[in-house]
Amino acid sequence: MENSITFKDIKRGNYSSIYHLIYQNQKLSKQEIANQLNLSLPTVTQNLVRLEKEKLIEKSGQFESSVGRRATAYAICPQARISIGIEIQKRTVQIIAIDLRGHAFQHQRLAMDYSNVERYYKELSYAVQSFITSLHVEEILGIGFAVQGLTSNDGEKITYGKILIPTGLEIGVFSQFLHYPCRFLHDAKCAATTELWVRNDIGDAVYLSIGPHLGGAIIINDQIYMGKHGHSGTIEHMTIDPNGPSCYCGKKGCMETYSSINALLDEDESLDFFFQQVRMGIPSYAERWNSFLDQLAFSINNINLVLNREFILGGHLSPYLIEEDIDILHEKINEKSAFPSSEPFIHISRSSVNGVPVGAAIPFIQSFLNSI
Repeated sequence: MENSITFKDIKRGNYSSIYHLIYQNQKLSKQEIANQLNLSLPTVTQNLVRLEKEKLIEKSGQFESSVGRRATAYAICPQARISIGIEIQKRTVQIIAIDLRGHAFQHQRLAMDYSNVERYYKELSYAVQSFITSLHVEEILGIGFAVQGLTSNDGEKITYGKILIPTGLEIGVFSQFLHYPCRFLHDAKCAATTELWVRNDIGDAVYLSIGPHLGGAIIINDQIYMGKHGHSGTIEHMTIDPNGPSCYCGKKGCMETYSSINALLDEDESLDFFFQQVRMGIPSYAERWNSFLDQLAFSINNINLVLNREFILGGHLSPYLIEEDIDILHEKINEKSAFPSSEPFIHISRSSVNGVPVGAAIPFIQSFLNSI
């Protein structure tokens, strides 16, 4: 059988390997690249010249040397391409620009009440375009719109929207005004995407985004698992009690009605205030928090029986969680479980408070890096 790898493939492979090696190592010299990839210096030089010409890398100072000339250091140009992430909420919109390292370098928060009318989509699109113009960058990879709803796997359409954005809405409401690739993404899956980006120790996990509403994502082999119809991980609509409180989906007793911030807080109560009372040991608040953890433990135990994986708790609640809360959760789960675990498997999210809009932008960065 003939070897199907061509000279062109090898050249392409060298180009890709050199870029990704520099990306992973922050800064490298020509000789270090040649040594690590087992390539000749002329091959490395040729590719560095090409990468530099395409503005993907740049010379970044020199390495210290006790003998001879100091070697030039090469680094990637983080803003050679950028991506935009947008989080649409009921009263606000967050817009974030991230670079090739996934770092957010520009952020804007707008007070905008959502309304399913063309004026809203037009106004937001113009605000996004104005934000992009202010960045003074050449190449935008795409714009991700994080929404409180399920989306088609290609991001073209809202397949289930009961909280805010309506079912059936198509991305054309924005892309007709914005001449970049645009897609809708489920906000909880965006938060999980950011979590995957900032830590390399996940592999498989169940991500719970505990915000005003609850959301979830299943991570398998470092990928968000969407499922056949895109609603894999929607733990929020798992029935906890068929006679429980009414959920926005029209059913009763969903996990959403027990394990979201809306379920935890009284009206007009803030997380700041609630947790001040809890940490001070005020009995009525401590009892409410204990009851909330009890319900969360009940649900996590059920999910863990089906998917025996690590759990990550993210969303608006995560900055308020402390290790003692996680220890209590483990205890409560072990009391309920047929298979108690001595190993801790629940972790607090490591991603930033802007995890949702950042996660809406990351897929465009990831696709670009994969294409090099």
